[in-house]
Amino acid sequence: MKLFHIIRLCWRVTADAYDHFSDADGWAIASHIALSILLALFPFLILVTSLAASFFGSTELANEVVRLLLETWPEEVAAPIAREIHVVLTTTRGDLLTISVGLAIFFASSGIESLRIGLNRAYGIAEQRYWFVLRLESIGYVLIGALALLAMAFLIVLGPLLFATANKFAPALGQFEWDITVARYSVASVTLIIALFIAHKWLPAGRRKLQEIAPGIVATLFLWLAGGMLFGRYLAEFPSVYVSYYAGLASVMIALVFLYLTASIFVLGGELNAAILRVRFGDASRTQPATAT
Repeated sequence: MKLFHIIRLCWRVTADAYDHFSDADGWAIASHIALSILLALFPFLILVTSLAASFFGSTELANEVVRLLLETWPEEVAAPIAREIHVVLTTTRGDLLTISVGLAIFFASSGIESLRIGLNRAYGIAEQRYWFVLRLESIGYVLIGALALLAMAFLIVLGPLLFATANKFAPALGQFEWDITVARYSVASVTLIIALFIAHKWLPAGRRKLQEIAPGIVATLFLWLAGGMLFGRYLAEFPSVYVSYYAGLASVMIALVFLYLTASIFVLGGELNAAILRVRFGDASRTQPATAT
């Protein structure tokens, strides 16, 4: 009976989350997030390239950032986008240290704003903060994210060199080479978890405790993994579908559909947290602990 009660409760929470997702225009919000992220991706990477050139005098770190960002994407989605990004990053831009950097930051921050809108809808909270405060906060997230990714990319680029040097003096370290390689590629997963935590904790209005956002984060990671595998398998089985429909725009549309899938799952993660809170505190209180500030 206890197992049946747990299954019934899980079904109730899941059904409530999906119903609220549909009623709150979740599909439309997800499409807005997908398009905003796609539009913000290139300005963000241009910003990273500019920072890498300014601080380190090389664009190699920017290329490593691209690999970090696309590490968790299916190969069929990441490869075409990576080629286009490479073209953008290897184009010489003498004006990037002037007004273009400001525009890149602004457009990249729009992607953050779209995530905020989706989570506010999911948690059922009306935003009461001033729009310019929110925009400045989003710009801060963009700059911090760019610098953090550059720092991690620097460690990833420098890591193998340091290990090879240390291995000359201590050959016994050679047995740990595989572990270090795994650790390098685990950075993308850790970055993803941290980003989800920050998004659910501080992006939407109100305050939420860790235990109140953890279920949605775990569900988002699991569904992203499953959805990415299924979408990659679909593209591998039917590679010509998007080419037939969209011709030269196929790679862009593949990325947009993938981002739409991930954005839907992201919003559903917030909806799941909100549904759990409604079960705990009653339908009338909705997201009781996440009161607007």
